[in-house]
Amino acid sequence: MSYAQPADSGRRTIALGVVVLFHALLIYALVHGLAHKRVEVAPEVVEARIIEAAKPPSPDQPPPPQPRLAAPPPPTIPLPEVPVQLPSVAPQNTIAALTKTQPAAPVQPTARRAPARTVAAMVDAGNCDKPEYPPASLRDEESGVVRLAFLIDVDGRVLESKIERSTGYRRLDEAARRALAQCKFKPATVDGKPEKSWARIEYDWKIQ
Repeated sequence: MSYAQPADSGRRTIALGVVVLFHALLIYALVHGLAHKRVEVAPEVVEARIIEAAKPPSPDQPPPPQPRLAAPPPPTIPLPEVPVQLPSVAPQNTIAALTKTQPAAPVQPTARRAPARTVAAMVDAGNCDKPEYPPASLRDEESGVVRLAFLIDVDGRVLESKIERSTGYRRLDEAARRALAQCKFKPATVDGKPEKSWARIEYDWKIQ
């Protein structure tokens, strides 16, 4: 046991020396290295100012008037200048160009003409000769009524005639037209003057 104690004492001495050396290095580093680094990384000074918020206008005070902006003038477009040449015409004497006109004669009122007085033609079959019955029509017992339209001349004679309604037998119709052509009637008149006019007449063919 006398030999073991000196060995433990030497280890303790060495360990104590190592701890003392470590602390010495740590203190040196803090004094020289870390303190210098701390000074270099010091934060910049920041100035702070307090700005008061704008106060809203009081309801009792009217709002400030809005500035009036003048409207810009309308753009003007210059008109192109077009040269106009007037024809060189010698001045005329306007008085010589006037013509003398006579005033129109007043229109005399014309007398109003009375309406024309027209008298129709007088058609009287009693003034005509009785037509002869065609023998062939008698033999065949043909009968019927024929209506003729005819034109009366100013002297009363028959100018022309046409059949408006036939008896159905041509011989009887033509016999009536021949008999009518021999008749003479009183013509129509207009204001007392004879005029041509149309009239009508009927022949009734009957076997007695």
